[in-house]
Amino acid sequence: MTLEITVAAPFKQMHKAKIEQNQFVFFLVLDRKWMNIDQANAVLHLAETAGLVKVEEGFVSPCFDVSAVTIPLGFKPGPEVLDAPDPCHDLIERIAGVQDLEPNEVAAEMNQVIDDEFDGKLRAGAAGVLLARRYGVEWTDLLPEIRETVVGGR
Repeated sequence: MTLEITVAAPFKQMHKAKIEQNQFVFFLVLDRKWMNIDQANAVLHLAETAGLVKVEEGFVSPCFDVSAVTIPLGFKPGPEVLDAPDPCHDLIERIAGVQDLEPNEVAAEMNQVIDDEFDGKLRAGAAGVLLARRYGVEWTDLLPEIRETVVGGR
């Protein structure tokens, strides 16, 4: 995951388990020249929302094992790092992994559920949950985000 690699980079480079918020932003903006200040702050916010970091009293701490993350040589995050996580995409990936299918095959099956079983009156997130339940794939941790997409109309 690009966001996880981007977040891990400052901690790995500085060999610290906790860094100041401005050091985190400085690393992304000035040290690596990966993005501008607004983008770096957005990455920090997305990482906090995704549960990758904890920001308290001006300090940033990772909520995952940074040492387990490998940063590829020449790594530079692309614009997708600023995209909010998509729970429907995550669910498709999980189902694909469990069923040994390609993600586009799972998406096609979701579309088939929407069209054939619900006459097109079902959102993709709900169809994903139905497929996850059929295949015994864990999905409950994504429920708040899925609910937001289904009820919020995204």
